[in-house]
Order: sequence, then structure tokens, then C-alpha cells
Amino acid sequence: MTPDVRALHERLFTIDTHSDTPTAGLARAGWDFAARHDPVVDRSQVDLPRLREGGMDAMVFAVYVGQMARTPEAWGVVHERAVRCFERTRAVLAANARECGLALTADDALALKAQGRRAIFLSIENAYSLGHDAANIAKFHALGLRMLGLTHMANNELADSSTDPRGAEWGGLSPFGREVVAECNRLGIVLDASHASDDALRDLLEVSRAPVVLSHSGPRACADHPRNIGDELLRELARKGGVLHTNALPISLVHAPGNRRTQACAEVLMRYLDTVPTPEALAAESRDYDVACEGWPNPRVTLDDFVRHIEHTVAVAGIDHVGIGCDLDGGGGYLEGLRDVADFPNITAALVARGWREPDLAKLWGGNTLRVLRAARV
Repeated sequence: MTPDVRALHERLFTIDTHSDTPTAGLARAGWDFAARHDPVVDRSQVDLPRLREGGMDAMVFAVYVGQMARTPEAWGVVHERAVRCFERTRAVLAANARECGLALTADDALALKAQGRRAIFLSIENAYSLGHDAANIAKFHALGLRMLGLTHMANNELADSSTDPRGAEWGGLSPFGREVVAECNRLGIVLDASHASDDALRDLLEVSRAPVVLSHSGPRACADHPRNIGDELLRELARKGGVLHTNALPISLVHAPGNRRTQACAEVLMRYLDTVPTPEALAAESRDYDVACEGWPNPRVTLDDFVRHIEHTVAVAGIDHVGIGCDLDGGGGYLEGLRDVADFPNITAALVARGWREPDLAKLWGGNTLRVLRAARV
């Protein structure tokens, strides 16, 4: 990478909209966010030294809760787990206040960059942790929530998932899901349809007053994976002012018809769907996921595959509707040229080599996301 490209990358305001660091590295006893870690050793992909190396100004840290039983008992357990994860993440940011800070608005993030600090936004992946109480949205908002992902791999009380083996339950958003959308619009929380079904995204685009995002997805034309979206929906997302943030999950980057990794993970999910998420059940589920993933390794992908998704999104939706959301610490990355957050300047270098200029790079890396964050607060 030339010094000019590196300087360009540092000038840009850069944000990635989906990293599972709160429930990956930060959840490990003794794991130090201020120390540089090696993904080969502990599989972590985001920490403060690597954020600096990667020239990243901001990240959206997702508080992920895996789905099990849909009962009051289970909702109570997962809700408390999510609250504790928010509190633990805020405590880590406070302990490293010289290097980073919690961002609640677009202006907060820009101010933190001006101070030489990294801005961290907080999101929820899988609104299962809301239970069936819309009042919990305001509770999480007070803890810093600024983006809400509706679903994960299975249908929940809000919406249908793109990967539930049982198919649609609600035909899109549920009545409770529509209530949640209205409350998020009221509070200025960006709504995220990654993992949601096509019909759920259509409903969301219809009822949300503010633009919505897919924080870590891709175009289905580049890889026929259920988590990606078709060009028709991509155009509708753009018409409503939304942004598709390009995902680096290997299985969703290339056509891999013989690879049953996604199906094998869905089979593990179904095995535990009626289970209360006790520590023992969560540990057993985690072991089963490891077995499934070892049995069906990721396909080989490269940075060029990732760039192809970006450029297809631009071709279909326009430069104002594309961003970056690599799903680091959640399965994304580990591909040639993009192992962890320290490698993010390689994205800029690859695009510059393909003729991209600074104004378009500025929109991709942060301008489009800042616009959506501001629009959610109107």
C-alpha cells in the first residue's frame, strides 16, 4: 500500500456497522481490549491496537443473544444477559476513555475522531432479547442502543428470519414488530434488517418513518445466500434512503452450492429452540456449532470477492446506499486480505486500484451511515 493511499484512508471517516466484539472478546474473562491480539491464537478480530492499525474511526458493537425458547422464563434470562453485556461494554469503554468513547449520535462520532479517539456505537443483534415488551427498547436506549437488528437465524416475536428452516411464521413483521418499529422511530434508533426475511424487509421499508439498513448483508446476485437480498429489494431499500453494508462472511460471498455450512448451523439451532438458555445449554449449543462448522468449512474467498459485492451494490442501488459491515468477531473476515480489522485499509487500496476516488470512498466508508444516523433522529 502506498503512503498516499494510507493517508487517504486516514482522512476518511470510517465506520463498520457490525462487529460481535461485546459477545466475543469482551465476554472472555481477562481479555484486554487495550492489548493487541492475534486472530490465529484466540480468533478475536477487533481490539484497540488493531482499530488504530486499521484506521477505523468508529465501529458498531452488536450485543448478540442467540435464540432458544420463546417463553417468559427464557426472555427473562436473555434480557438480563443483554443488559449485562451492555453494562460490561460500557465499562470497558470507560476504562479506555483515552482511546475510545461511546457514541450516541453522528456528531459524537465525528467529535471523537477529531480527538483521536475511536467511536463505539451499540446495537442489538436479534431483538429476541426484548422479550415481548416494547418498553425494553427505551431501557436499552438509555444504555446506549442506537441500532436494532430484528432477527437472527430463527423467527422471533417481531419478524420472520431469512434462515428459519420452518419457513415464515408472520409473513413479514408481526403486530409486535410493527409496534417495535414505531418505538424505534420515536427514539431515533436505526432499524436493521440483516438476517430478516425478504417479506420482513418489505414490511419494514413500508412502515418505518426513517431509512433502514442492512448492517451486514450482501447482494444475492453475487452469492445466492438467504442472508443476501435481491436486486429488486436493493433498489427499494435505496428508494427509501437506506444502506446495504457489505458483509465479509465467507459463505455469503461466493456461490457455494455444495457447502451445507448454513444448513448445518440451522440444524443446531432447531435442536435447541425449545431450551431455556442456561449456561449449560449455551455451552452445549456452542460445542455443537463448532462441530457443524468444522464439518463444513467456509469456502475459499478473497478480498476481490468482497469488493465485487460492494461494486454490485453501487451499480444497482447507487453510491449513496452502500457501506461496510464485515461481521467481525461473528464469523466474518478470515479471508485473504481481510483477516481482521487491521486489514481494513486493504479495502481502500483495492478500490483505489479499481479507479475509486475520494468522494465516493467517503460515502462508502462513513458518509452514508452518518446520514442514516442523522435521519433516524428527525
